[in-house]
Amino acid sequence: MTARPLFPPLPVRESRTKLGLEIAAAGVAGGLVGDTLLRAMPWGLNVAIGTTALAGAGAWLIRRHHIKPGADTPWLAITAVLLGLAFLRRDAETLAAFDVIALIVTLALAAASLQGEAVSRWYALDYLRGIATAAFGSIFGSLQLIFSDIQWRELPQDGPGGGGGGLRHARSVALGVLIAAPLLIIFAALFASADPIFDNVLANLFAFDMEAVITHTFFFCFWAALTAGLFRWGFLGQPVTNFAVKSKPLTTIVPVATALALIDFLFLMFVVVQLRYFFGGAGLVQETSGLTYASYAREGFFQLVAASALVMPIVLGADHLVSASSPAQLRVFRQLVGLLLALLAVIMISALKRMQLYVAAYGLTADRLYATAFMILLIGVFAWFAWTLLRSQRQRFAFGALMQALAVLAGLHVLNPDAFIARTNLNRPVAERPFDATYAASLSADAVPVLIEALPHLPPADQCAVARVFLKRWGDSDTDWRTWNWSRSRARGLVSEHAHELRAMNSCPPLRSRRD
Repeated sequence: MTARPLFPPLPVRESRTKLGLEIAAAGVAGGLVGDTLLRAMPWGLNVAIGTTALAGAGAWLIRRHHIKPGADTPWLAITAVLLGLAFLRRDAETLAAFDVIALIVTLALAAASLQGEAVSRWYALDYLRGIATAAFGSIFGSLQLIFSDIQWRELPQDGPGGGGGGLRHARSVALGVLIAAPLLIIFAALFASADPIFDNVLANLFAFDMEAVITHTFFFCFWAALTAGLFRWGFLGQPVTNFAVKSKPLTTIVPVATALALIDFLFLMFVVVQLRYFFGGAGLVQETSGLTYASYAREGFFQLVAASALVMPIVLGADHLVSASSPAQLRVFRQLVGLLLALLAVIMISALKRMQLYVAAYGLTADRLYATAFMILLIGVFAWFAWTLLRSQRQRFAFGALMQALAVLAGLHVLNPDAFIARTNLNRPVAERPFDATYAASLSADAVPVLIEALPHLPPADQCAVARVFLKRWGDSDTDWRTWNWSRSRARGLVSEHAHELRAMNSCPPLRSRRD
């Protein structure tokens, strides 16, 4: 007689249910990884491990279920891993925030690619729809996975010996636990208050911190739901382009043409004024506005950045409206948009010129640097818009713009923003504004090597300001391994190496930042 196996294989068919169960298992693993690693801040090694594990889980599901993803899936997965690894190198908070945004977008596009979508051929509206759908699916998809996708009746029923029914009733058992949990807590608290001996028994049996339990439970559920929801949308969701809305031909282009012509006229007036100031110089600015040239630049740069950014949704929306129009209507549209882009180029040059004057007078800050990088990105995107959409190649625009955004982000990583800010401010003339040591010391660990090197050449008051901050921020070598980061580790090493000199400099009253 053949012995019965202790754990016989479950006869679950290759179906949506089996894939759903394994996605749920991946969600549980994601919850454990998220709760164990990602609660530690600031992020560093933990994000690199988390994104690598997420990409690995996706690859495992693809291979196990013989799923044929879209052609863009491999490079999107590699991009997600590289964005996770970026947290190992730089420490700048703003740069890390952009990395998080890029990682979210990349994961959303990767999930769409798992559905077989060719995201590199999407239109701009498809990207917006895909990212929004992925966000919604990641948040609520786990509920749909548990209560809709997984058909619990497909799991094996109890056999003669009672085996094989555990998974079938797992949802019911979990629901019973959720119902009983608050009641158990209430009754246990009442009995513990009524009897000190029972209270002591509970304390010995369950020696844990309730607040810690609640925190761990929240983070586990949060990351588990997001992981399962993202995989559920990628493997079981409907492709985004199935819901694409096609534009209808316009009966007349007059409303669109009128709106664009009025915008062109306003931009033209502004450009004429800007050219006067370009050729008139600082004297004309001061005579007209009562401001110095540097103050004039300071007043207008961010407004010009905002105005330039607002043009993009306008031209994309107008392009969508006229995409199915007649050749004559398209010709009028391209002429008006072409004029708008030419005027916008002058405005962008004006904005960059203002920033150059602004930095020369007041110094460089993180806001000014990232705003300039955003303006450079806009220049590239608008040039790509003119090269593609105005030449009837709409399908190439959105992907090219995405690649430019990733290229600018990679360029910022190579530039090392905080170190660049510190180096620029140290090297600029101090005739109008002296070096702001307090602000420089408040930058991330990326700036520490530059400031340590420059410290002996600074005035005593600036030396003291930098030394005080460095000893407080980077003097402690006891850190969590999950938050390990190369820049932070190097900063702590440099501060430890120069601790004696820094303590000798640390004897001055607090200084206020001189940022403007």
